[in-house]
Amino acid sequence: MDLNFLTIAEAHASLLAKEFSSEDLVKACQAQIVKTEKLNTFITRTDDLALEQARAVDAKIARGETIGVLEGVPAGMKDIFNTRGVRTTAASKMLENFVPPYESTSTKRLLEQGYVLMGKMNLDEFACGASTENSAFGTVLNPWNQEYVAGGSSGGSAAGVTSGQIFYSLGTDTGGSIRQPASLCGCVGLKVTYGRVSRFGVDSMASSWDTIGPFTRSVADAAAVLQVIAGQDPYDATTPPVEVPDYSMNLGKGVQGLRIGVPKEYFAEGVEPEVREIVMAAIKEYEKMGAVVKEVSLPMTKYGVSVYYVTMPTELSTNLARFDGLRFGHKPDGEVADLLEYYRKSRGEGFGAEIKRRIMVGTFVSSAGYADAYYKQALKVRTLIIQDFAKAFTEVDVLMAPVSPTPAFKVGEKANNPLAMYLADALAIPPSAAGVPAISVPCGFTKGGLPVGLQIVGPMWSEGLILQTAAAYEQAMGWKDMHPVF
Repeated sequence: MDLNFLTIAEAHASLLAKEFSSEDLVKACQAQIVKTEKLNTFITRTDDLALEQARAVDAKIARGETIGVLEGVPAGMKDIFNTRGVRTTAASKMLENFVPPYESTSTKRLLEQGYVLMGKMNLDEFACGASTENSAFGTVLNPWNQEYVAGGSSGGSAAGVTSGQIFYSLGTDTGGSIRQPASLCGCVGLKVTYGRVSRFGVDSMASSWDTIGPFTRSVADAAAVLQVIAGQDPYDATTPPVEVPDYSMNLGKGVQGLRIGVPKEYFAEGVEPEVREIVMAAIKEYEKMGAVVKEVSLPMTKYGVSVYYVTMPTELSTNLARFDGLRFGHKPDGEVADLLEYYRKSRGEGFGAEIKRRIMVGTFVSSAGYADAYYKQALKVRTLIIQDFAKAFTEVDVLMAPVSPTPAFKVGEKANNPLAMYLADALAIPPSAAGVPAISVPCGFTKGGLPVGLQIVGPMWSEGLILQTAAAYEQAMGWKDMHPVF
């Protein structure tokens, strides 16, 4: 039995049957991490902590106690979640040596369920990027072909799950940072409704966009992780008192009669023909399963990237203002003439090039004389995008489209072309703008052997529906059983 590529559900069943121990799972993951270390998925490993946590679970099993479905199963955590006593860097020199004194709500809820932390996963600095090339700790490589990127910003989380280093991970999705790397690496990535999962204890990028969600090997595993982390949190006012349903309840119900909308704008110019063909083939499988497919229009899609790259940098520059080297962040060496020079040195040394670019854009568009022309105008267009989705969901139950216009691209290919990099999220940004849930589920490979993800988008609070929809396809096609060979 290859322990590294079991699903959470399979690992849980085998732990209960005492076929192996949680410590065995941790050691298998540690061996795989060493074997695949060139992928550069981890920033900080927690080997001793993982073994300690695993042995505690094994002791419970030996005493005949019941364990939860996530208990004793090794996981990773995007290195933007505060983990008490474990370094949290946001992949930035600004926080290179920061050790949080408290847990994020998500990690606290997982700890209460007995999760095993293998370490903190690499990402684009402060979650800004689509390739994980902006990390201060090096680029994450794609498990299927190491000449290619893993996507971003949660590249380490996606590559870690796909390569068998961990069973699942949490990531953040602001404008595609879960779905896009999940698509490029070939695993399941779930972006939730804005406010479904607490953001408390997670370094903020763009506060009106940020969401938390899981990377997993199967749709059922995504449902299991979401079950634990979803729900209202008194520490996050954006989490409303909306009931958390049983996300696993309808996973086997199929899609007979489901109304699927195919937005024509998501298959237009800019989407590679091979990606378009693979995604359309997946949608045809849904027709075979009894779903009804119709074309719909989301005309505001073309403005999604523009809206995002005006509003997101504005919020980012505000959120990162706290990192001044005095209250938080990198403290510069040597003498400084005055406070202004101290700030310049702290931020100049602590922030990378992409962060500096976004701070400058955000500060400019929110400044006096420009806020009305740029930021407030972008908010108005964002409202039109929200209305687009609301109208579409009066006609259909879910929407289906590619996650990314392209499969993974080569390392360095877009590094010096910010616009090309920003367009990598063109199909993931609109659902984020609308605050609706979406999932990436593997739906095939290019002729070059790179994965492609199918994006399934639902109305607000419809995570159960999109998980049910994704599970039907996964069970019919079996892409989840394909793994890279090292």
